Amino acid sequence: QVQLAESGGGLVQAGGSLRLSCAASGRTFSSYVMGWFRQAPGKEREIVSAISVGGGSTYYSDSVKGRTSISRDNAKNTVSLQMNSLKPEDTAVYYCAAAQSSSLNFVYTRRYAYQYWGQGTQVTVSS
Repeated sequence: QVQLAESGGGLVQAGGSLRLSCAASGRTFSSYVMGWFRQAPGKEREIVSAISVGGGSTYYSDSVKGRTSISRDNAKNTVSLQMNSLKPEDTAVYYCAAAQSSSLNFVYTRRYAYQYWGQGTQVTVSS
């Protein structure tokens, strides 16, 4: 069982930056692929980024590639998402998610692969 808690959301002007953090409970954090998803009003939840168990592999959606960086600290059970050059279309609730994996370098990009989810944190980008 993994419990996830996001923080760092808020209101920011277009072009600004935010750093989202996710704290995980449990002693097996290093066994999970970690992902960030987002859901805007009226839209489906979509993946933003993911990072492998060992941190050596990452994935970014086309919509955030080049503006976003994911990282994890297995010693502190945290995963972070640094978002720069934010746009109004980045406005959404952002969710941290965990998917158990035995592979050091594999990342999951599909929502159904993730077993555990946080409650979400709101990111609002004003124009």
